[in-house]
Amino acid sequence: MEQEKVHVRLLIFAGCILLWITAVFGRVAYIQLFCHADYLKKALRQQVHSIEMYPKRGVIFDRKGHPLAMSVPVKSAFAMPGEIKDRALAARLLSGALGISAEEIRDKMDSGPSFIWAKRKLTPEAAEAVESLNLKGVYLQEENKRFYPKRDLAAHVLGFVDVDEKGLGGIEREYDGAIRGKAEKIVVLSDGRQQVLSAGEAQNDRGANVTLTIDEKVQYIAERELEAAIEKTHAPAGTVIVQDPNTGAILALANWPKFNPNAADSVPAERRENRAISQIYEPGSTFKLITLAAAFDQNLIRADEVFNCENGSVTVAGHLIHDHKKYGMLTVADILANSSDVGAIKISLRLGSQKFYEYIKAFGFGTPTGIDLPWESRGLVNRLEHWGSYSIASVSMGQEVGVTPLQMITAVSAIANGGMLYKPHVVEEMSRGETALPIEGASTLTAPKRIIRPETAATLRQLMEGVVLHGTGKKARLDGWTVGGKTGTAQKIDPSTGKYSATNVIASFSGFVPINNPAVTILVSIDSPGGYPHGGGDVAAPVFKRIAEQILPYLDVARDVPTSPQLVAASFHKNSDTSDDSLDDLSPIVFNEQPDTTQPYSAKPQAIKEKPPKSPEVLMAADEGGDIAIPDFSGKTMREVSESCMRLGLNPVLIGTSVAVQQSPAAGAKVRRGTKMTVEFGDTQVHASKSK
Repeated sequence: MEQEKVHVRLLIFAGCILLWITAVFGRVAYIQLFCHADYLKKALRQQVHSIEMYPKRGVIFDRKGHPLAMSVPVKSAFAMPGEIKDRALAARLLSGALGISAEEIRDKMDSGPSFIWAKRKLTPEAAEAVESLNLKGVYLQEENKRFYPKRDLAAHVLGFVDVDEKGLGGIEREYDGAIRGKAEKIVVLSDGRQQVLSAGEAQNDRGANVTLTIDEKVQYIAERELEAAIEKTHAPAGTVIVQDPNTGAILALANWPKFNPNAADSVPAERRENRAISQIYEPGSTFKLITLAAAFDQNLIRADEVFNCENGSVTVAGHLIHDHKKYGMLTVADILANSSDVGAIKISLRLGSQKFYEYIKAFGFGTPTGIDLPWESRGLVNRLEHWGSYSIASVSMGQEVGVTPLQMITAVSAIANGGMLYKPHVVEEMSRGETALPIEGASTLTAPKRIIRPETAATLRQLMEGVVLHGTGKKARLDGWTVGGKTGTAQKIDPSTGKYSATNVIASFSGFVPINNPAVTILVSIDSPGGYPHGGGDVAAPVFKRIAEQILPYLDVARDVPTSPQLVAASFHKNSDTSDDSLDDLSPIVFNEQPDTTQPYSAKPQAIKEKPPKSPEVLMAADEGGDIAIPDFSGKTMREVSESCMRLGLNPVLIGTSVAVQQSPAAGAKVRRGTKMTVEFGDTQVHASKSK
């Protein structure tokens, strides 16, 4: 009996053991077969930590290959709080090394037990200090930091990035995807006690390099002269743009105020605003170019046609408009040269609202230009059905319409190049290593669009030269180059009264050089200059002159008129005192061939060395009473024709592109000095087939 009880107990015990073993193995089987994925995820979360890292951003170069933005390697400090026994002590030690409060570091440690950034993008001194602490659970990881070696040069074009090297402005934002490259994760492995076992490194390719149309020396000149004008006039803001009228390429884009993109987060947002593409303003008298362009293109006016400007006043739709001077009878050429509001209004009334509106839109106003920079404004052009009875008068003199500086210079460039509207752009090419990459997005170049006839553009160029020679733009006149331009003095609205202010204006000058083969178009806009006179001819035109006389020799633009002996003599006897900051200083600039990439390069003024002698052809023509034999220009380039005409003392009017195919007067004709020489350029084969 007793033996049976023992046997039963053994069976019960064995059954319990078997049941326990079955439960254990069942649980193991359940975990392995059904819960494997969940537990694997938990293990990975505890043992594997990933840090998203981007490759080295591409370099941004100017058009000559000088670096304007690059990325440099730096150290960042991170911590694994699970490894740190005394977090309060570690926070105090790191506080001294990193320059941030111990409380901030401690809060970070308490918020994330597995991984936290202590501080990113450390200076070499801070990284060395952290490394010397030799704290368990604190590590250094290599990252890249964006660096702008020329500091504030072209800052509004380049833009800036955040701590993760994400583009937040300018080219850095517009092409962030290409410049930044694709992200890759660095894996940090740790054991159950949160001790780091290993850390990987990012192996992905660097971002694409970008070459801009910006020329750092032209940009430097533009920024320096703008700053000098701002200092002299005490204006709060201003813009200068230099453009190649034959391609739309932007050679310089300068704004004031400016900022240093190396410390972009330390300045107010308004300093980072790219006023050249976002500021909307009433252009004032510079818009008279559009008024005259439309009327000329419709064959409604002639340059020598006389208008009665009615002693400086005219009434339109019950509104009495006064001119800035009491003009009487003026030719169309003089209306532009003297910037007569009454004359411009009378021309616009002959043109009519419908046609005027069509030309305004054709010139690109009221529409973004499509430049490859973010946050461009479209300007403000009211729909035609919203025009009032007085609107045509207002718009003809640059009121009741809003433009951006970029829109204005693009329109002037169209007049300069013969009537073709080009899309402005700042990106020349993109590459990775030796491989060229397609440029996608906003900067994709489109074919230029003809907006006025070549003859219209040629007439306007001659009239714009008159503005500089004997009109409101005399202070833009250059020694050795012909200049065409237009002044503008646009009254700003006084917020307190809602009416136009008598003192706050936007003074501007837009022009190109040389007249018949323009190499550059330059716009200068100064917002609310102090003092008086404060018009575009007194404030902006001298800045145009200063910029043009420095960049033209640098760009190797041939002179098209003889150098003035008076100005050459003046340069010989110029006072050696260079403390005068006058904007009328004629001294050109000589650059170092290899500017320091870490500091803005310097420029030294240098006087003109010698007076170029007059050519034998000019002297001979003067001796013979002005009888000049016209040469055969067939097959010659625009530069060759222009230089030959200048030597002979002829006044060239050049139409078209490529090589000379037709001329008037014909070759061999005898003319007097100063005669207008019209030369048409085009494809010789096309012209020959047309002749047949």
